[in-house]
Amino acid sequence: MTSSPPAPTNPAPPASTASGRTPRPAVGAPLLRALVDAAAPVLVLAGDPVRVRLHNKAAEALFPALGESDAFTVDVVAPWLVQAQEQGVDALDGSVGGRMFRATAQPLPGECTGWLLTDVTAEHAALQRLSDERIRTQFLVRASARLLASLNQRRCLRVTAELAAEQLADAAVVVTPARGRRVAVTRMVRGRQIEELTIGVDVDGVPGLSDALDGFPPVPSRWVDPDLAPAWLVPEGFGELGSLVVTPLPGSGASVGALILLRRVGSPGFDEEEELFARIFAARAGAAISAAVLYAERTETTDILQRALIPPPIDRLDGIDLASSYRPARAADLIGGDFYDVHPPLPTPGEDDGPGETLLMLGDVCGKGPGAAILTGKIRNTLAALRRLEPRHGHLLELLNATLLDDRDARFVTLVLAGVTPTDNGRLELRLTSAGHPAPLIVRVDGSVDQAATRGTLIGALPDITSTTWTTVLEPGEMCLLFSDGVTEARGGPSGREMFEDQRLRDTLAECAGMPVEALVERVELVTSQWLGGGEHDDIALLALGAPRRGSHLTMVNGHGRGRYTG
Repeated sequence: MTSSPPAPTNPAPPASTASGRTPRPAVGAPLLRALVDAAAPVLVLAGDPVRVRLHNKAAEALFPALGESDAFTVDVVAPWLVQAQEQGVDALDGSVGGRMFRATAQPLPGECTGWLLTDVTAEHAALQRLSDERIRTQFLVRASARLLASLNQRRCLRVTAELAAEQLADAAVVVTPARGRRVAVTRMVRGRQIEELTIGVDVDGVPGLSDALDGFPPVPSRWVDPDLAPAWLVPEGFGELGSLVVTPLPGSGASVGALILLRRVGSPGFDEEEELFARIFAARAGAAISAAVLYAERTETTDILQRALIPPPIDRLDGIDLASSYRPARAADLIGGDFYDVHPPLPTPGEDDGPGETLLMLGDVCGKGPGAAILTGKIRNTLAALRRLEPRHGHLLELLNATLLDDRDARFVTLVLAGVTPTDNGRLELRLTSAGHPAPLIVRVDGSVDQAATRGTLIGALPDITSTTWTTVLEPGEMCLLFSDGVTEARGGPSGREMFEDQRLRDTLAECAGMPVEALVERVELVTSQWLGGGEHDDIALLALGAPRRGSHLTMVNGHGRGRYTG
C-alpha cells in the first residue's frame, strides 16, 4: 500500500485566467465612498420635487445644511445653483463663501442629474486682474490724451482732478504751491462741479502733503488717518471721510503739486495696487502740468521780449507817412530775427533849424529764438545811444560793428538805415545806407521803381566794414520801402519752390503808385502770402515811408476800382 504524498507546506497560487492575468479583487462600497468623498463637491439630484439623493463630504463642507436635509432649495445650497437646475443650464459660475465655483451638470442613469463643483477662484482672480488692467490702461490712454490736449496750466489741473475723481476715488483734490504760505486748490467730488480756490493753509497739517509738494519722498503716504484731515481738504457735503491717500505730482526735476484722493465711509480702502496705479496716473498728470507751467513761463518771457523788441505800431510823424508790418517765420513764434525801429529827430537845445532828421532802421539778425532776440535788443539799444553821438551812417555802423565784435557770443546782422528830413513843399530828403542788407526800393509818382544805390558789409562778422550812403529826394506821393529778404526769398508759386525775387517785388510796387503807405504794405503782404500759399517762410519785415501829398483825398473812378490819392 502506497502512502499518499505529503501535503504542501505553502498554498498553491491562484489559478490563472485564460488570458494569463491574475483577477483583481472586487471594489467594495467603502472604497468607492472614500473616492467620492475625496473628490470635488458632488451633488446627485433626482425626483420631483428635486431632492439631493447623494452628496459627498466636500459638498457637505461647502453646504453644511446638507447634513440635516436633502432638500434642494436656496436654504440648503447656493441660490444660483438652484436657479441653474430649474432653468436647465448645463454649466455656470457662482460664489459660495467668498470663493468662485464652476458647476457642471451631467445626466446620470435613473433620471438623476449630477452636479460637479470645481473651485475656479484663482482663475476668476486672474481674469479680474486682466480686466482691471485693461480698464486702467484704457483710462491712462484717455487721460494722457486729455492732459496733453492743452498747455494751459489751469485746464491741466482741472482735468487732473476730474479724471482722478472719476476713476480713482470718490473725490480728488489737487494742491499746487502759490505765493507765500498760500496754495491753489482744485477739488472735485464725482458727479459735481469742480471747485477752484486759493487759500492760506498749513500744509504740514496733512501728513505727507508737505513732502509731496517738495517732491520727497517719491512714494505716496498710505492710510492717512481721516481724523487728521483739515476742514479745507474735504469738500462741503462730501460726507464722512473713510480713507485718503496723498501722492506727489512729479514734474520736470521737481514736484509741481500733490494729488489727494478721498473715499467715503463704506467705500473700500486703498490697496497697494490702487496706490501704484495712482502713482502712475500722477506721473502723467505731473508731466502735463509741468509742461504747461514751462510753456506759461516761456510765453511770459516771450511776451516781455516782444514788448521790448518789437516797437509799437507806428503812425505818421510830422511831415512823414509811416507804415510797418512784421510776420515771424512760424505763427507760434511771437519774435524772430527781423526787427525795425523808428527814432524821431533829436532835440537841439536853443536852436530851431527845422524839423530835423528821423532815423529809421530795419535789420535781420542771423538765427532765431532767444539768442537772436537778445542780439536784436542789443543792436536797437546800441544804435539808440550811438545816434546821439554820431549822425553819419558809416561811422555809426563802424561803432556798432566794434561793439558786436567785443561780444564773443554775438551773431552777425544785416542792416539798412534811412535818414529822413522833411523839406519845403512836402518833399523828403532821404539818406539810405545798407550794411549787407537788400537795398530799399523807391516808388515814384509815375509808377517807376528805383533801387537805392547803396551797399555795404554785414555787421558783427569782420573787423573792418565798408558802406555807401545814397541820397535822394521823395516828391509828394512818392514812397520808399525797407524790407527783409523774407520777401524776395519767399518760396512758393506754381512749383512751391520758386523764389519771389526782386522783379516780382518791383512789379508789385509799381502797381501801388499813388497809394498811401498803409495800402502799399498791405499789398506787399497780400501778394507775398498768396505766393507762399501757406508754405514755410522766413521772417518778413516791412517798413514804408512816404512824402504825403498836400490836400489829398481818396477817390474812385466811376464808383469802381482801386482808390487813389489825388491832388
